[in-house]
Amino acid sequence: MFRKNEYTTLNKMLDDALEGKFREEQFDETELSKFQTRFMRYLTSSSMSERKISEEKGKLKELITDISHQTKTPLTNILLYSQLLEEMATDEKSKEYTREITIHTKKLEDLIEALTKMSRLEGGIFQFHQKRISLSQIVQKVLQQGYSMARCKDITISVGDLLDTKILVDEKWVTEAVYNILDNGIKYSPKSSEIRLDTFCYEMFCGIEIKDQGGGISEEEIPKIFSRFYRGAMANDQEGIGVGLYLSRSIIEEHGGYIKVNSQVGQGSNFQIFFPNLSLLKD
Repeated sequence: MFRKNEYTTLNKMLDDALEGKFREEQFDETELSKFQTRFMRYLTSSSMSERKISEEKGKLKELITDISHQTKTPLTNILLYSQLLEEMATDEKSKEYTREITIHTKKLEDLIEALTKMSRLEGGIFQFHQKRISLSQIVQKVLQQGYSMARCKDITISVGDLLDTKILVDEKWVTEAVYNILDNGIKYSPKSSEIRLDTFCYEMFCGIEIKDQGGGISEEEIPKIFSRFYRGAMANDQEGIGVGLYLSRSIIEEHGGYIKVNSQVGQGSNFQIFFPNLSLLKD
């Protein structure tokens, strides 16, 4: 059995380790039991590992930021010069080539941006700035982004009753996650169709539902659509790089939620985005 002073020593060692203040030189091995000595070495090793992980995350964050910044200017210049060349081109073939340069440069720009976001999320180096915000506010922000593209395809976006139920999220990132799903619905829905947005609330979870009248997703394909760079059979004639739904799921899961999909080929898709329900907590 441990004596009271030994318990006190162990508790002090553990508290220091949890607070990031543990130092091996604070203890004298000759005055500690074998267990205390081994415990001290374990905490020392854990503390060093924690510092090393923190340093590696810092280096990764710096590298990702550098890549993002260093590629932005060259890509902007390529887009600018390709547009100038298109204006100066005198024959249709030259214009076609410059348009292709512009299209693929924009794709590369989108890919670098997506890879940057993915690296930050997967590397655990991004910190969400969470605050209480209502489901209705998220839906309104998503609608502002989606209306223009929907109008171009003569797609009607209808909205049900919007709940003011609060969720604890990073507004910017969750809005992007929900918009990615709406954007997919617009892309893969036929002209003059309808997309409906609703909010819902259960005892444990509340969230946002997006229903479209697109071509639908087969049962065997549903598990694949959230994979990185996955492009479904119906995506061949649509722009995109196949990371939107992957990012959406990653962001929602980081907020303690999940996404449920119901779909049948030829009958559209229904995406439900779930968040922990905070309505029982005081504001």
